Amino acid sequence: MKYSISYNKNEVLQALRYHFIKQAEIKSLMIIVNLYAIVTAVLLFMKKIRPEPFLLGSVLWLVLMLFFWYVLPTLFFKKTILFKEQWKFSFDDKQATLISTLGEASWAWETVTYYFESPYFFHFYFGPKSFFIIPKTTISVEDQHNIRGILK
Repeated sequence: MKYSISYNKNEVLQALRYHFIKQAEIKSLMIIVNLYAIVTAVLLFMKKIRPEPFLLGSVLWLVLMLFFWYVLPTLFFKKTILFKEQWKFSFDDKQATLISTLGEASWAWETVTYYFESPYFFHFYFGPKSFFIIPKTTISVEDQHNIRGILK
């Protein structure tokens, strides 16, 4: 089956947030910053440190969250022309194909190393950083189940 797909900016931004937060380096950084904030909060409560280290950790946490939740997805969306195009998506048991005025891309399902679903998209990964998202809203429920079955 062929599906005509287009991208809604708000939905893409949410999908990109899922993508960035799932990255190992970002997860590690967030864990380190959270641990720092917890340790400094405990030490501040015990009156072992002054408030500045705790304030630094809190500001750092806020800056990271703003960057990874708002700035990075917005920049990625603005720089990626693919999200502004109309696509024709089709698939069968062996491969998936995307066609637009920019060109055509096909991939065998075996090349998908990892996939997950967010509320609006299928996220297909071909490597640690190479991925593509397909909106679920335009694909029939039956074909969504077919895609899940193929990928499992």
